[in-house]
Amino acid sequence: MKVKRNNYSGYTEMYDEKLDPSVKSKGDLKESFYVGPSEDAKNSNLNQWPSEELLPSWRSTMESYYEKVLSAGKRLLSLVALALDLEEDFFEKVGAYPPMGFLRLLHYPGESTALNDEIYGASSHSDYGMITLLATDGIPGLQICQKKDSHPQVWEDVPHVKGAFIVNVGDMTERWTNCLFRSTLHRVIATGQERYSVAFFLDPKSDCVVECLKSCCSETSPPRFPPIRSGDYLEERYRLTYASLKI
Repeated sequence: MKVKRNNYSGYTEMYDEKLDPSVKSKGDLKESFYVGPSEDAKNSNLNQWPSEELLPSWRSTMESYYEKVLSAGKRLLSLVALALDLEEDFFEKVGAYPPMGFLRLLHYPGESTALNDEIYGASSHSDYGMITLLATDGIPGLQICQKKDSHPQVWEDVPHVKGAFIVNVGDMTERWTNCLFRSTLHRVIATGQERYSVAFFLDPKSDCVVECLKSCCSETSPPRFPPIRSGDYLEERYRLTYASLKI
């Protein structure tokens, strides 16, 4: 079953994505299915769905999960705001709401040909938005680099906790907090085992301007990043990631 991707929704083929442009392989060894924000008249990137005959109740299951994890993500963002000594609804007031949520179902094949230093299930990258909630099946392969500016980089396996999400900080939160909260550099290495995961990316509304919080900068620690419109940053990152993507 393949419903071809239409910009941010539908099926993405093996090797269609290269998260780290410096990797010499032709692309990352995974396939995925995107589900974007709910369809409406203003949304030009409508979701692509398999037929009910082929997968009965699959769409309703995905939409139900999407709404539940979106609610959890919003709650988590309110806790992030409180941790920064901001009002609980800061991200709503600053224009990040309604956030753009993207659900991605990921499959990494267990082919032995993947056991190659230059082939990754997901090459090294950080997520682009505010936060990511990741559910995995417990198969190893996910790694993080806590000190991403160090050379050489040191990679650590991420342990699986049954029933829990792995939460990644995204680039937008790093920019807002002036690196107080660092975006999580991570990758998925080939282990020879088939692997599944479900990622939910929570991004600011496209016209939200992301700039350093006053509480996160000073004369001795000036802003490290210039203000940027969320949609502009995300589109540029997607353009670099997907060679075939027309934005």
